[in-house]
Amino acid sequence: QVQLVESGGGLVPPGGSLRLSCAASGRTSIGNVLGWFRQAPGMEREFVAAILPSGNMPTYADSVKGRFTVSRDNAKNIMYLQMNSLKPEDTGVYYCAANRYGVPTKRTGDYAGWGQGTQVTVSS
Repeated sequence: QVQLVESGGGLVPPGGSLRLSCAASGRTSIGNVLGWFRQAPGMEREFVAAILPSGNMPTYADSVKGRFTVSRDNAKNIMYLQMNSLKPEDTGVYYCAANRYGVPTKRTGDYAGWGQGTQVTVSS
C-alpha cells in the first residue's frame, strides 16, 4: 500500500503563493493516480486536483482552475501542488491520496493511503 506524507503548508497573505509536496513511500506511486483534497473547519473534505501517472491531463476543481497546478516527479515519488493567487477561502488542511481504481475521480471514498495533512492558512 502507498503511504503518503504532505508538507509545505503555512500562513500566507491573500494573493500569495505556496507549493505543497506529497511524498510517497512503500509501494511505488508511479502507477497510481494521485489526488489533492482539502478540508476547511466544519466542512467536508473536498477534491482539489488529480494527476495521472504520466503527469498528463490533470483534473482540477472549478474553484482552483487557473490558480493551482498539480505536477509529479516519478523519479522522486513526489507530487506537487503549486498554489498561486491564494484566497482566504483556500484555507484548510490539504491532503494527498492515491486513487483505488486508477482513474482521476473526485470522490474521497475512491482514494486511499491518506497522509496526515498540511495546514494552509490564507490571511492578512
